[in-house]
Amino acid sequence: MASSNEWFESVEEARRRARKRLPSSVFSALRAGAESGTTLGDNVGAFRELGFVPRIATGKGGGRAMATTVMGQELAMPVLISPTGVQAVHPEGEVAVARAAAGAGTALGLSSFASKPLEQVVEANPKTFFQVYWLGSRERIEGVLERARGAGAAGLIVTVDWSFAHRRDWGSPAIPEKLDLKAMASLAPQALVRPRWLASYLRSGELPDLTTPNLEQEGAPAPTFFGAYGEWMMTPPPSWEDLAWLREAWGGPFMLKGVTHPDDARRAVEIGATAISVSNHGGNNLDGTPATIRNLPGVVAAVGDEVEVLIDGGLRRGSDVVKALALGARAAMIGRAYLWGLAANGEAGVANVLEIFRAGIEETLNALGRDSIDDLVPEDVLMPPGFTRR
Repeated sequence: MASSNEWFESVEEARRRARKRLPSSVFSALRAGAESGTTLGDNVGAFRELGFVPRIATGKGGGRAMATTVMGQELAMPVLISPTGVQAVHPEGEVAVARAAAGAGTALGLSSFASKPLEQVVEANPKTFFQVYWLGSRERIEGVLERARGAGAAGLIVTVDWSFAHRRDWGSPAIPEKLDLKAMASLAPQALVRPRWLASYLRSGELPDLTTPNLEQEGAPAPTFFGAYGEWMMTPPPSWEDLAWLREAWGGPFMLKGVTHPDDARRAVEIGATAISVSNHGGNNLDGTPATIRNLPGVVAAVGDEVEVLIDGGLRRGSDVVKALALGARAAMIGRAYLWGLAANGEAGVANVLEIFRAGIEETLNALGRDSIDDLVPEDVLMPPGFTRR
């Protein structure tokens, strides 16, 4: 299908359209990585170092089987939505993402720093995993879990790979504490030169929301993004004992997101995690951390099939997903890719991105002569010497 005003053919095209549509500071927040962006760049670049071993004349026609399960949820394809914070790129935010994911038959992770209430997102897509940080006291966390359970969240994602690294050497914008008159006045010139983005908010009757409704406590307003972030910063990082308590307190499907070391993967198995995601926070945490696809083989070798292993970071096309599956991942989580789609064309843009991934997986399976994602093996991938990091 050729590109049109309502359709784009690649994630890169979605990125270009997002850049044209969004105010510069909003787009910069999506593209930025920690410090020099070394890890962010390697997340994407490492996939280009891997090749394929195609096969011909297999005599196999028809579609390719792509269904899988993640934390008990049946998915039509091995791609799901990674949780990301306040989604000011579009008025419908996470609800639009949830509807697009539901239409594609897949699940999503909803950030506890999301701009839309969990209840609305679950209504749009029951296959919603709620993401939390180790934030505040155990009593505080139990309150968050109670709300997630009551809302019908299908599982819990615990992000554990954050060291509060704020530095960006190459242009990450300042984010206001709240959108008061002073902040709006300073940002107005950016919004005025992006009239379509501004018009979408004017039509919705609301401004970009910088509060975190899913962390609201009884008798108090929802904290601002930085209010919640500050509470998180003041909380000492969890121990393995804390994570074991959290898994037990939740009592359902449980993912640790941010695992890159094989020893940590084994500890996740020991505390009873359902899944782990090999993740470096999209290159937004400790710069110099290797690409997640480099860490994946070592993590898979450490835990085998004792836990579901997912990956996120740097995936931009269906063939990237196939590379990860061949090296042992059960599924892949995407972040920036769907946010660019959301910015470019709302719910339809997210659906567009998911279709790009689905079609790319099917095409790659066809070229490899594989009927199913379950047939993929490491030998389908050409890996240069020294590629992996263990």
